[in-house]
Amino acid sequence: MTAHSADAATQRPDLPAQILALLVLLALPMGVGFLGSALTSDQVDGWYAQADVAPWNPPNWVFGPVWTVLYLTMGLAAWLVWRERAAPGRPRALGLFALQLVLNGLWTPIFFGAYPLWGSAALWLAFAVIVAMIAAVVATILAFRRVRGFAAALLLPYLAWILYASTLNLSIAVMN
Repeated sequence: MTAHSADAATQRPDLPAQILALLVLLALPMGVGFLGSALTSDQVDGWYAQADVAPWNPPNWVFGPVWTVLYLTMGLAAWLVWRERAAPGRPRALGLFALQLVLNGLWTPIFFGAYPLWGSAALWLAFAVIVAMIAAVVATILAFRRVRGFAAALLLPYLAWILYASTLNLSIAVMN
């Protein structure tokens, strides 16, 4: 490998590619959130409005703004990792990001959408999914840290929120 080709391998993608990737990586988590919300919004006003919830459960209006910020920071974190083309851990880090995003996308329809069909079993299945999501997010943070430390730091509020959300899920499963 020549010095010139080694330099080319470590360069970041050109600006148009970076902008496109940023837009895609912001849109992916936002799309997961939008789809989950669109598919289950009837249930928030349905069975969930009547459910026994934890005393620390926030009002429903809190969830939208919090998730919007978290989805945007998730996309930004993934973009920062994506830009590091030469980082040896980049493919694994992005794969873990995709895994946690899939788990995130599964949780909402299981928790909200499956409850009318499966009852409390849906709440317990959703709890299993959120526990798996926590593990996947921790693995993603560790993998991101090897590629770009700031990207890992951007995911810490997300981890804190899903840890909190897991307590809400568990309490609803126990009380309903």
